[in-house]
Amino acid sequence: MSNNTFLTRSKGNIKSLKKAGTYKQYKHLDTPMDAHSKMCEAADGAGGDVIVMSSNNYLGLANHPKVINAAEKALHKYGAGTASVRFICGTMTIHEELERKIAEFHSQPAALTYSSCWSANTGLFAVICQPGDVLISDSLNHASIIDGCRLVNKNVIRTVYRHSDMEHLEKVLKEHKDAPVRFIVTDGVFSMEGDIANLPALVELAEKYDAVLIVDDSHGVGVMGKNGRGTAEHFGLEDKIDILTSTLGKSLGGAAGGYVAADKDVIDMLIQASRPHIFSNSISPATAGSGIAALEVIKEEPHRVKSLHSKVAFFRKELKNIGYNPLDGESAIIPIIVGETAFAIKISEKMLEKGIYVTGFGFPVVPEGAARIRVQISDALEMEDLQKALDVFAEVGREVGLIKGAA
Repeated sequence: MSNNTFLTRSKGNIKSLKKAGTYKQYKHLDTPMDAHSKMCEAADGAGGDVIVMSSNNYLGLANHPKVINAAEKALHKYGAGTASVRFICGTMTIHEELERKIAEFHSQPAALTYSSCWSANTGLFAVICQPGDVLISDSLNHASIIDGCRLVNKNVIRTVYRHSDMEHLEKVLKEHKDAPVRFIVTDGVFSMEGDIANLPALVELAEKYDAVLIVDDSHGVGVMGKNGRGTAEHFGLEDKIDILTSTLGKSLGGAAGGYVAADKDVIDMLIQASRPHIFSNSISPATAGSGIAALEVIKEEPHRVKSLHSKVAFFRKELKNIGYNPLDGESAIIPIIVGETAFAIKISEKMLEKGIYVTGFGFPVVPEGAARIRVQISDALEMEDLQKALDVFAEVGREVGLIKGAA
């Protein structure tokens, strides 16, 4: 590269991040994602066998034999990929099968897959929102929703309501009562807070003001509800969600791919005009195969969801017993606010030195001063794994002064 100003600036930015202790560095796993994984050892000696407490692998299906076998069969039957987008020559029967099963799983008329839920969210709103419509988003929605909202027509009114504040949302709905269509969009489970959207109140307001309710349930699918069908099932409102987006990259095999589930005409609109769908290759046959198998495992092994709920409740309770104060919630995401980004990263490094792989999240993922350790519970974890993690949390917590007691 010949632009020395750019090179100097880039090096300076990285140097500043390292000096501040906020530099993020990849940690490389050399075995499948599971309760235990092998991490390549770093220069400081951290690595080896680690207990993974930071994965979206909520039901432990990323390394499930049926899921792996289904991916292998699809790979051999259909090849590595389509080498095409869907509308040209990139649609295979396995894509149709997966989309049918997703729709059935969510009690929706139809579904459409994307390369990721990020692509689904950034490809949805520009298609369904027209000039004069109002798009109303929870203030703590995922970045993909925020970016998707930014891509709508300039004559669509975009606004935000305070996080889970139903009075504020109703005020916004009243202010725009004359709009052709009002859209309310929310996460089902908020990824950095671990709390759950107040779907009963959201449904009530959507019906009262004739609004369209959109839910991104990426962290709810496989976790919430008796059968793991998500936040809507948790509240008994599966037939009240107009448009649902989610991912295959978490509970449903953990590979890649996202989707939208909705009315058939909405899905057809997306096929016709959603840019991330039109201009991105189809998800690989192996990914589609693993997603189908994951949906089948959830249906055939409902005890996994019940077991996950039990482990989440246990870990939350015991964290409090040793002196931590995690944010309240019922999801598998358990955030512990620690303050500054550098401090969160320091804690995660100390945990890793003792064999527990958790991640410290700071700015710009969360606001300055609200950095956190985000624990994520997977059903792949045995009770002894959870207890070891609790013991390390207690030890490190005392070392860094987060909880009382001798270090």
